[in-house]
Amino acid sequence: MELTAQKREIFGKKVSTLRKKGIIPAELYGHGIENLHLSVPVKEFSRAFKEAGESTILKLKVEGGKEFNVLIHDIERNALNDEISHIDFYSVKMDEKLKTRVLLEFIGESLAVKEKNGILVKAMHEIEIEALPADLPHHILVDLSKISEIGGSIFVKDLDFGKGVKVLVEPETVIATVVEQKVEEEVAAPAVSVEDIKVESEEKKEARDKEKEEEKIKE
Repeated sequence: MELTAQKREIFGKKVSTLRKKGIIPAELYGHGIENLHLSVPVKEFSRAFKEAGESTILKLKVEGGKEFNVLIHDIERNALNDEISHIDFYSVKMDEKLKTRVLLEFIGESLAVKEKNGILVKAMHEIEIEALPADLPHHILVDLSKISEIGGSIFVKDLDFGKGVKVLVEPETVIATVVEQKVEEEVAAPAVSVEDIKVESEEKKEARDKEKEEEKIKE
């Protein structure tokens, strides 16, 4: 997967002019290399990022003939429109292992949810791993169809990470689980018997009669 970048001579507030032209300012840094100020076309980068994400190696071609194996290390977005405003590329050595986080992709449907009215709870959405750049997976699949009963779970140890990948999370860590749906109990209104209503009515009648008698005495 390749991406072409140009060296950038515009800095500070002036980079806004680049963004208006559909170009994203970027930085390239890494072990043993000089930092480079770059810019990349937003359309090309968006296409590459959609395929590579943050855990797949890109071949970054810089004007002048230099090529770098890089990871998309960080992305800044505009808080108002969510558009990408800046990119950090990290140059990697293909013979050095990297620690990074890989997204979990949930597939399938749990029978415990579909047929037994359970509630699916996703405890993790990404997982930390260590591997050589060439062995880094784009994502890790989590098959929810393996949970067939209420209370069932999928653990880190149940996932397939591929060759050469070391998982930096405890094997017994829960990835997803299905719990029982809580049923809210209806609070019953206190029962009122006919006798209670009758007694209440009689007491009110007696009170009214008593008030009338007292008024007559006063007159």
